[in-house]
Amino acid sequence: MATYQRETRVRAPLEDVWAFHSTVDGLVALTPDWMGMRVESIVGPDGERDPDVLDTGAEIRASVRPFGVGPRQRWTSRIVERESGEGVARFRDEMVDGPFARWVHTHSFFAAEGGETLARDRIEYELPGGAAGRAVGPLAVVGFEPMFRYRHRRTKELLED
Repeated sequence: MATYQRETRVRAPLEDVWAFHSTVDGLVALTPDWMGMRVESIVGPDGERDPDVLDTGAEIRASVRPFGVGPRQRWTSRIVERESGEGVARFRDEMVDGPFARWVHTHSFFAAEGGETLARDRIEYELPGGAAGRAVGPLAVVGFEPMFRYRHRRTKELLED
């Protein structure tokens, strides 16, 4: 699988960065308007609709229509892992239905010096189309690099003192 990774330092405590990224409000705030995202539904692991925290087992159904062009693309992700400990927190979501053959997104947060947080997004992905999709997979970064650049810049804008 192809991989993409981006990280940034945020001048905010780990607890604040972790809490913000653990909610659907954080997801919405960090998605650029040009993606045309709509959150269709969120169901918690216990069946609760619109849970406060995206915990292990939560499922998010959304759709995007980048730049308002073409039909809406449906996307369903499930939180498959969530853990936090001394100075580190992370969660992983996997696309269970959507435009990629495979998409695994690991959100990691590390306490850093001076009360800062290192935030890291790591994506493991595979385009549809078998061998042809794998051959051009590394080029897909061109499509989602601007979104992750926005996510990291916006995280800083919203959380830094």
